[in-house]
Amino acid sequence: MKEKPRPQRNSSASAEPLLDIRGLEVQLNGRDPLTVIDSIDLTVHQGEIIGIVGESGCGKSVLSLAIMGLLAKDMHIHDGEIWYDEKPVHQLTAEQVRKLRGKELAMIFQDPLTSLNPSLTVGQQITEMLRLHLKYTKKQAKEEALRLLQRVGLPKPEALLKAYPHQLSGGMRQRVMIAIALSCGPRLLIADEPTTALDVTIQADILDLLRQIRDEDQTSILFISHDLGVIAELCDRIAVMYAGQIVEQGTANELFDAPKHPYTVGLLQSIPSPDKKHERLYAIPGAVPALHNRNEGCRFYSRCQLATEICRMHQPALVGMGGQHRVRCFAAEQEGGISHGDSARATETAIS
Repeated sequence: MKEKPRPQRNSSASAEPLLDIRGLEVQLNGRDPLTVIDSIDLTVHQGEIIGIVGESGCGKSVLSLAIMGLLAKDMHIHDGEIWYDEKPVHQLTAEQVRKLRGKELAMIFQDPLTSLNPSLTVGQQITEMLRLHLKYTKKQAKEEALRLLQRVGLPKPEALLKAYPHQLSGGMRQRVMIAIALSCGPRLLIADEPTTALDVTIQADILDLLRQIRDEDQTSILFISHDLGVIAELCDRIAVMYAGQIVEQGTANELFDAPKHPYTVGLLQSIPSPDKKHERLYAIPGAVPALHNRNEGCRFYSRCQLATEICRMHQPALVGMGGQHRVRCFAAEQEGGISHGDSARATETAIS
């Protein structure tokens, strides 16, 4: 099987960021508050697709919920800023943020079966957005709902308007979620693992649809996934999250051609491929540390084959490595990056 060519990256992104996150820290409430995400700096420009990748428990979904103003009641933004189109989202009231959601910011949730209302038809759930935010009449909303269902590639839209979520397949429900998210023409679309439960054929269709939305409408997309293969196919820039922090970020070419952080290297090595079918698939040893076990040093210390005493005692800063490439790692900072030879030796050590 030939390797797919890497997609051409969008070069038309605006110079000014549409979304600008500065030093964001989210804490879990309690007598001794625990930090869920820490020191997040991230920008998204208009017409750009940014990938957020990492294992479960690394804070990817919490970051998206903070942007949307949908944090659980037991969490709060402790520090930092979230700017959307020069609006300080972190300072807005709940009502002001609610007015942005749907019309300016939209989100495709991971599981459409639990996100869609089972007691309402597809048509009711799409037209509700149009009538609330755009003040459409009932007739206008129905016509636009039909157009949206056609746009996301769903057949027989007239019949679908009367269907309930449980009557649709997983791929159809995900397309309905995308239609709802697109209904008011948002400028920023957050997709939280939208292809996780889908087979590879439907997954490819959803990725093509998201790419089409970006190209036609210049919609910015923040794409969250644990699948680096999907991220590689879709995104312009990538941020790798681990234990609530961004540990590496840069363009897709920078991260895939020359990964610097041992965690990124491990994620890449764990991707299945036809070339590895007779080899034991690599898995990063250990697990993401729990919130109460995140010490003062590097959070990847206990799982890293290259860790030294300085990693245990001190937390590395996110430093530039040239271009847009930044990494949070003492080994990468001191040695100018982790070579493929180093990462191969780390793999052999872990397996043995």
